[in-house]
Amino acid sequence: MQPLEKRVQSLKDDVATAYEQLSIDAKAKQLSVLDDELAVPEVWNNPSDAQAKSKQQSALGAIVQPWQTLRAQVDDIVELMSFGDDSLRTEFEGQIEALERELTSRKKDLLFSGKYDDHNAIIRISAGVGGTDAQDFAEMLERMYLRWAENSGMSVTQDERSTGEEAGIKTSVFEVSGPYAYGRLRSENGVHRLVRLSPFNSDNLRQTSFALIEVLPQIDAPEEVEIDDKDLKIDVYRAGGHGGQSVNTTDSAVRVTHEPTGIVVAIQNERSQLQNKETAMKILRSKLAHLQIEQHAESIADLRAGESANWGSQIRNYVLHPYTLVKDTRTKYEEKDPTSVLGGKIDGFMNAYLEAHMTEKDK
Repeated sequence: MQPLEKRVQSLKDDVATAYEQLSIDAKAKQLSVLDDELAVPEVWNNPSDAQAKSKQQSALGAIVQPWQTLRAQVDDIVELMSFGDDSLRTEFEGQIEALERELTSRKKDLLFSGKYDDHNAIIRISAGVGGTDAQDFAEMLERMYLRWAENSGMSVTQDERSTGEEAGIKTSVFEVSGPYAYGRLRSENGVHRLVRLSPFNSDNLRQTSFALIEVLPQIDAPEEVEIDDKDLKIDVYRAGGHGGQSVNTTDSAVRVTHEPTGIVVAIQNERSQLQNKETAMKILRSKLAHLQIEQHAESIADLRAGESANWGSQIRNYVLHPYTLVKDTRTKYEEKDPTSVLGGKIDGFMNAYLEAHMTEKDK
């Protein structure tokens, strides 16, 4: 076999292997079902369900279609080369080089081997120890992830946000939608620590503050994570904060407690109690799915009580004084420009985490 033919065969084999590892055919069937469901006008009689399906369709399409295109292009080259026209070999070589580059870029998808890596993500940010500084740090991290999402072509939907009295935020919950959103963002789950000269005290002293990042796979389909109704305690109460008169005077806020694990989700952003309940249930399913991964549990019924993220798992330090450095405590990956990192340049940290976990699996 000639060198050019060997390269084409290698391309074909590598694409076939990736197809199998990424379950592209299964995802394509799932995408086809969603296409059919969303083509029926009546699906929009339930807007929240239709929107969830539309997001799922978009995310699946972004994963499946590039691989389908790549395989079709490789098959075309194989067929053309079978005619044995040597006058076209130079043209074939250029096309093969382009396909090899595309495959190298697409192979990053193979890092996303987790059960929910192809799902959208829910990020919950909570300010920790450090008072106003911690709330300001929480808002800095919120901005970092929003900018990363924008730069990565992801879309963001805000679910819940509570601002601090003086500055920053107490909590923020938002959904990130796009190819492998959860797979890329799951490296961010844990405690983040900031060291800097505080802008909030008159002596401008060095201050250490903390924020907790929870990254959850977004579970839109209830059948993916089935919850027994008898395990739930649902409370409604009067919403507070911003949102207009009706938010503050009606029992629209919803708090859902999963009693076997003790997980509590409270949502009050929407004016409708039904909308708040739907959002709370979606986040609860996501928390339970994440906890199932952490505990290696076979089912929700096997989960032990405990939060899906805790304050003991510090993962990253952001040092702005007396030197500048952002360093991951798990992979030891670091960047010396915190301004760029806090501006959304965090792919290096994500890739280092994914590659480290892939290496561990290979051992």
